[in-house]
Amino acid sequence: MNQTITIKKRNGDKEPLDIEKLHKVVEYACEGLTGVSASEVELKSHIQFYNNMTTKEIQETLIKAAADLISEESPNYQFVAGRLICYDLRKEVYNNFKPRSLYKQTKRIIKKGFYDPELLKWYTPDEFNRMDQWIDHSRDETLTYAAMEQLRGKYLVQDRAKKIIHETPQVAFMLIAATLFHRYGDDRLTYVKEFYDALSSFQISMPTPVMAGVRTNVRQFSSCVLIETDDSLDSINATSGAIVKYVSKRAGIGIGAGRIRALGSPINGGHATHTGVIPFYKHFQTAVRSCSQGGVRGGAATLYYPIWHYEIEDLLVLKNNKGTEDNRIRHLDYGVQFNKVFYERLLNGEDITLFSPSDVPELYEPFFSDVDKFRELYEIAERKTSIKKKKIPAIELFSAFMQERKDTGRIYLMNVDHANDHSSFIAEEAPIRMSNLCCEIDLPTKPLEDIHDENGEISLCTLGAVNWGNIKEPSDFEKPAELLVRALDELLSYQDYPVLAAEKSTMGRRPLGIGIINFAYWMAKNNMTYTDPNLEMIDEWAEAWSYYLIKASADLAQEKEPCELSEQTKYGNKILPVDTYKKDVDDLVKPNFKQDWDSLRDQLAHYGIRNSTLMALMPSETSSQISNATNGIEPPRALVSVKQSKDGVLKQVVPGIFHLKNKYELLWDQKSPSGYLKICAILQKYVDQGISVNTSYNPVHFEDEKIPMSTLLQDLLMFYKYGGKQLYYFNTFDGATDETDEDCESCKI
Repeated sequence: MNQTITIKKRNGDKEPLDIEKLHKVVEYACEGLTGVSASEVELKSHIQFYNNMTTKEIQETLIKAAADLISEESPNYQFVAGRLICYDLRKEVYNNFKPRSLYKQTKRIIKKGFYDPELLKWYTPDEFNRMDQWIDHSRDETLTYAAMEQLRGKYLVQDRAKKIIHETPQVAFMLIAATLFHRYGDDRLTYVKEFYDALSSFQISMPTPVMAGVRTNVRQFSSCVLIETDDSLDSINATSGAIVKYVSKRAGIGIGAGRIRALGSPINGGHATHTGVIPFYKHFQTAVRSCSQGGVRGGAATLYYPIWHYEIEDLLVLKNNKGTEDNRIRHLDYGVQFNKVFYERLLNGEDITLFSPSDVPELYEPFFSDVDKFRELYEIAERKTSIKKKKIPAIELFSAFMQERKDTGRIYLMNVDHANDHSSFIAEEAPIRMSNLCCEIDLPTKPLEDIHDENGEISLCTLGAVNWGNIKEPSDFEKPAELLVRALDELLSYQDYPVLAAEKSTMGRRPLGIGIINFAYWMAKNNMTYTDPNLEMIDEWAEAWSYYLIKASADLAQEKEPCELSEQTKYGNKILPVDTYKKDVDDLVKPNFKQDWDSLRDQLAHYGIRNSTLMALMPSETSSQISNATNGIEPPRALVSVKQSKDGVLKQVVPGIFHLKNKYELLWDQKSPSGYLKICAILQKYVDQGISVNTSYNPVHFEDEKIPMSTLLQDLLMFYKYGGKQLYYFNTFDGATDETDEDCESCKI
């Protein structure tokens, strides 16, 4: 019967169906793995062979069958599915299972127009041969199903129009390393090898723009872009233009729009009245949605405004599904900005007074940089009878904010005083007035007057992360910290800048944001849960992680030079994160510093800092999947999570499930986010930027399965007490049995 069925190969040739070949491929995928069966995969596939069936169709059927078999009881099918994809990729890219030499493959893909032709100018054939010797293609066979699917869907260089992939993972990792260190001197190949090994063995992870773009002609790799607008049509249009440019380059956008005047405010001395902020927010939404991010993901943005804005009541409900399209802007997320004054009003049972920013221009700057001055000017403005204003009880406004945050999940919070007090920047010279899409970046911005404005400032942040799960002891942070800082710093000089204001800012400040992945796995390995964490151990490890990152940048400043605006940083003035954190955190863990901070201060005093920021704890949906790691610092939702991505549904298994199954504390088993928020407080102590902090609640843990507003407000106050800067998602368990995570549509890494 087999002889009657013809199979169509990738090169167009036809041959009789050979069942033995199929058996061999599936057996290869199962080799050495416990708890899996080749026959089970074949049975599950239910392949119905027909004439002219393609080998690709057969392979995809087998991959799906193996993926369907992934479960808590049989987790190793994730590697079976991963190997089947690996086999398929090898055939597609090389027309053979054996890879081509790196040099031949690079030349081939350059000719096709997908790699940067500069690669052949930077490195000689002999150097390519050395790199080829270091590539370990067998590491592709250790990648999970979720990892391989994300790689071939998002990261591997490909002709997206024709759906043809041009590389395999190890080639991508090596060429990323080669591109990043091509400007180094005689020791560059040493760094290439070290970085390749760290990246391909998942000691470190890199963001979507880097993984998808580095080695190609695309030269914009910053994940996060912060753009602030002024209260003028020219500035608003310049902001919109900058949004379009950066969305098209795969960046997530933060929009600072708090300066725009309120509805009914006078224009041109009263000759006209203002339409309010909502039409302009809609304008920004259109800009964000106008481009997909290089075919890799859709555009997304978070827009920030202050709690005291006159239109706050209408702005809080822009995200929900009530009302008409005229008064809803659902495709942006929103960050509402608070400082100490408003928490005081809440605790004292007082009112919050709302103003149009145009009526009280003296309030805007001190709102961010000087809370005492803001309080004084705010109280003066409240007493003025000539200013349009509105009073709302603080409890009512906070409750409305929390209700919308709970209902939509996407109304975020920013404590602007903490963002400035515990910043690496001197607030009087470089205040923080907004955050990014995912609420972990805190960088200075200045509004643009036009798209070519040299005096404006668009802030970019280039991301990376250290895999805590692969670190054995705190001193082991030193090497990955050095590699990440060196690589990302090189990236800043290598990449292009579509907008001048972004280039000037980045070259002046050279900001980086290095985070954490696989934290839940690290906790499980160390016998702790989110409800009952070992805060002293977390403190010790976070201190080492932070210290080695700062030390790497200080060493780089000594080797090269500090960033141009080093003097605007606290680092350049011998002030460290361990000097500025909210001291209430000492109630959780008494200070017991293990690192040599004094020597580091002396080094900073002599040489400055190369990078004005080093740390940011970002979402890491995709890179965590590639690294077979738990997501950032988040608890897993299930031992086997179903991840929803643009390429379909992916199953991901927590690392070490065989021996750590009972050690993990799952998200919805937590009765309160209190333990998680305390962990974030400890981590924030050592972080110069922010953390994407999520709050999650399971109604089953509350009376009548209703989460009391008092509980939400108490958690909000605790977050503020311990120095929290930004709150990201609000997650509520809906009772579904299928634990599905949406792939973060943001600047995820």
